[in-house]
Amino acid sequence: MFHFINKLDLFYRGRKSNPFIKHQTQRQMKQTELITNPDGTLFHLHICSKDISDKIVIVGDQDRVDLVASFFESVRFSARNREFRTITGTYRGKEITVMSSGIGTDNIDILINELDAAINFNLESREPHAERKRLTIVRLGTSGALQGDIETGSFIATERAIGFDNVMNYYSGIESITDTLFEKSFMEFVGWSPRLGTPYIVDADSELLARFSDPAIRNGYTISAPGFYAPQGRTLYLEPGDTLLNEKLERFSINGRVITNYEMESSAIYGLSRLLGHKALTICAIIGNRVTGEFLSDYKPAIRELTDIVLERI
Repeated sequence: MFHFINKLDLFYRGRKSNPFIKHQTQRQMKQTELITNPDGTLFHLHICSKDISDKIVIVGDQDRVDLVASFFESVRFSARNREFRTITGTYRGKEITVMSSGIGTDNIDILINELDAAINFNLESREPHAERKRLTIVRLGTSGALQGDIETGSFIATERAIGFDNVMNYYSGIESITDTLFEKSFMEFVGWSPRLGTPYIVDADSELLARFSDPAIRNGYTISAPGFYAPQGRTLYLEPGDTLLNEKLERFSINGRVITNYEMESSAIYGLSRLLGHKALTICAIIGNRVTGEFLSDYKPAIRELTDIVLERI
């Protein structure tokens, strides 16, 4: 599986198109498939190709868009619709777009597909461009650690995203980008319930991961959960179906690697980006440790530090 994924990366770098989407883009899209607004922008994001850079920073919180944009020397575009907020500006001579996704992989399904449509379709004719363009996408987020030795305030780059969310299982081609041996081993170890969707595992873009290599950033295996409470092992009034899941996640390892953290978006970012031919990476600030119970109440300084790193290296 690792060997195949490396070949897939080389394929993307050497070709203008992606075999997984070729059959879908040989026709004009119906209005109900590629929806635009009266001003010609995409239905949810309210953008078109001229509004964005090929370097995209994704944050969850709308207010964090302002924080990231405060590092820009200039701003040339902004838009807002629902939880999606977009600002495009210049940072140290390079143009960057920062966008908010809201929470969860369902929002990511909208965001990544519409980003791709913005640059790879003629939105007037709803036909694909002859040559596909490629985005560089970095999610800048917050996360909870699943290992006791991971300190709050530290940073984790997601080397592999583990999707509990089921979004990518709806897409053709998922079997070619996930690690089925990992899936099987993981499901057996934790006693995965048949009521839940099959977990899927997708790698970060290798070049992008290497670009962010730093002693201050730990590479990790990250779970993207489909919720914040029971799906991440939390109990308020209602208990999770498996009250021991987090303990099992803490103990699980494969090839000497452990699961490091929880968040809620990376699996769909990685899966959709890989199938569409974009480069993607997630880097999160750890604001809580689920093993020790420690929570970083003021995590804004960590986010500002991480923002500086991301904008410098994207």
